[in-house]
Amino acid sequence: MSLPIQMLENYHPVTSKIAELLETNNMWFETFEHEPVRTSEEASKVRDGYTIDQGAKALIIRVKISSANKKFVMLVLPGVSRFDVNRVKQLFEAKDIRFATEQEVDDLTIGVKPGGVPPFGNLFGLEVIVDPRLLENEKIIFNAGDKSFSVGMYSKDYLQLVDPQVVSILS
Repeated sequence: MSLPIQMLENYHPVTSKIAELLETNNMWFETFEHEPVRTSEEASKVRDGYTIDQGAKALIIRVKISSANKKFVMLVLPGVSRFDVNRVKQLFEAKDIRFATEQEVDDLTIGVKPGGVPPFGNLFGLEVIVDPRLLENEKIIFNAGDKSFSVGMYSKDYLQLVDPQVVSILS
């Protein structure tokens, strides 16, 4: 059941921003308030009507191309999947990659906590890479700025709003 945008004020501002984007573009979505979850496994248990593979896991990584060239990127993949480090390194011609620290995530997302980061890296100025296996699902679901709030939407609409690079990055 979707909540009116004005009822989202208890959540991080990015939650309302995502709902507004979806409403403004006349896209179907539904929202879920639930107990706080951090892992994909926990989330799949509280999201009725969705499987763990429909869960869009958003990971922020730091890509080091050279000592002077480092950047943060968002990887989006199905809930139980893991990305292939070597594929991602090849994609960016990187010397090294690592997960963003909790402080880096906080700084990049203006306060969204790990586990609540939505797959809308474009809202944070991040390049977004999504694995095509996630997009095999008609609908996807994700934590939308808070570990207690999820949004389900059509994957075709996600592609339109985020305009990610679609690249096979799974192990």
